[in-house]
Amino acid sequence: MSDAGDRFAVVLLPSGRCFDAPAGMPLLQAARESGLILPSSCRNGTCRTCIRRMVSGRVRYAIEWPGLSAEEKAEGFILPCVAIAESALVIEAVRLVAINDDA
Repeated sequence: MSDAGDRFAVVLLPSGRCFDAPAGMPLLQAARESGLILPSSCRNGTCRTCIRRMVSGRVRYAIEWPGLSAEEKAEGFILPCVAIAESALVIEAVRLVAINDDA
């Protein structure tokens, strides 16, 4: 478990864009606060619009059982709307919108 003040670097592939994810904040929210928008809909782990593959790192979930199968979890898929970083991460995010060019 991380300390409340921890921040973890998140790298999005293939763009190479990065953002910091504060401990305890879902990745989707952290990306948005950094000026990056990932596809999403429900924001509660059920619709799977935000599903992405985590290349490296470790997350925990804000809900008991996110909408992923055991096989998807084993293959590295995560739901950023309810996934919280516990380490630095590399995530595949082909569809990405930057709110500004400095993101």
